[in-house]
Amino acid sequence: MLLPFETVLFEKDGPVGYVTLNRPRVINAVNVQMRDDLYQAMSAARDDPDISVIILKGAERGFCSGADVSEFGTAPSPIIARQVRWERDQWGLILGIPKPIIVAIHGYAIGAGIEMSLCCDLRIASEETRFGLPEVALGMIPAAGGSQTVPRHLRLGHSMEVLLRGDLIGAEDALRMGLVQRVVSREALLPTAEAWAHRLASFDQRAARAAKEAVYRGLDLPLPQALELEQALVARL
Repeated sequence: MLLPFETVLFEKDGPVGYVTLNRPRVINAVNVQMRDDLYQAMSAARDDPDISVIILKGAERGFCSGADVSEFGTAPSPIIARQVRWERDQWGLILGIPKPIIVAIHGYAIGAGIEMSLCCDLRIASEETRFGLPEVALGMIPAAGGSQTVPRHLRLGHSMEVLLRGDLIGAEDALRMGLVQRVVSREALLPTAEAWAHRLASFDQRAARAAKEAVYRGLDLPLPQALELEQALVARL
């Protein structure tokens, strides 16, 4: 089953839902339309009772080259922009999805491409992938959560290297730093993501979602309260 949006594809095959960024001419740069389409597609994957695991990927030449710079200077007023973000907070939506989300990354993951992937659970990259957060070199800071999500996944020194230097990082260095959990060949990327997805889908979904909840909620709690959360989830299961 394939549900088309203007800039995103949403389809499902058994227990796996696929969300594909689909602006290949600009390496899937995120514009306002993609933000809205992604919100709808991820909501559909979240709400579909047949889907146990979500795979997020990019069409053709890369995963995501960041924000669409052609829209810079054409955005609505700050008041309207804040209202749109409040109503369509796609990063908050992704973070709140209880189902496991696997990201299959190839080509480029720049700016919002990294930020989007770090809101998900498992990241697999193909060996030619290049990562980067160039915002400081452009006189800005990451605007889609990168200054907060990167230090939650990487050690402090690696986080500052990624955020301040702005250099492109190869897949093996991304693996060493912790940006991704696995590096494979380009040909093996989607099959690996699908193998992970079907293995996760074979588990008791209540347990998988409880484990995810324990980790993410527990990170924001002092250890004693986090252990109480774990015991409450165990009792619920």
